Formats: sequence, C-alpha cells, structure tokens
Amino acid sequence: MAKTSGDPSVAPPLAPALERALAAARIAEETRGTDIRILDLRGVTPMFDYFVVATGTSRRQIHSMADEIEKVMKREWNDRKRGGEGYEEGRWIVLDYGDVVIQLFDAEARDYWDLEHLWSEARRVPLPSAGAAT
Repeated sequence: MAKTSGDPSVAPPLAPALERALAAARIAEETRGTDIRILDLRGVTPMFDYFVVATGTSRRQIHSMADEIEKVMKREWNDRKRGGEGYEEGRWIVLDYGDVVIQLFDAEARDYWDLEHLWSEARRVPLPSAGAAT
C-alpha cells in the first residue's frame, strides 16, 4: 500500500477512471491528436465520469488514435470498450468504456458537435505537460 500520510513527495493514487482518461489523452497526443481535453462529468451526469475529446487531421489518423487507445486499455487495464460508433465513416469515433467515453473528431465534426459547450458545466481536467511522466 502506498504511503499517503502527509508526505508531500508521495502523491495520492488516482481513481481508475481518471487514470484511464489521462492515458487516453496521452495516447491521443502521442498519435498526433490536437486540442485534447478531459471533461470531468462526475457532478453533471450519472452516466459516466470523464469525457476525453481530441481532434485528428484525417480518417487514417483518427483510426490510429482509436486503435492505439483500444490496445492500451486492453493491455494496461484489461478493459474492453462496451460500445463504439463512427469507425467506418471515420469523421468521428466514440469509444465507450463505461465510466470513460472517448470522442475523436475531425475538425469539422468537432465544431459541429461542440461537446465542450454542450457539457459546459463540466470541470476541465488539466493535462500533464508534454513529456511529463504519467
């Protein structure tokens, strides 16, 4: 068990859903996703805890983000998506992991759906700086 008693050098463990949301954001960044956001929806809806939203530049790149996120979720957390949509068209892809939902868009679809505005009550989770250990 990790030591958490007042020692500022030991960070408390993250909740599993937040860990997976941060991992999905990191993978989106590593696969050249842009404008990556994590929205904390725990106080807004009981349906899920976090949304990860990212923009890709092409169908191929959006597929690459989705494929890599699925691999890491399965490998590191033994977690399989419960549902998904949009892979065939490739302008947007949603990956549903229950408490974490990942939305990958091309720029036009992201502007159209405007999830950050739709879920404007959600708190934004700060992303670790590029190159920082997660």
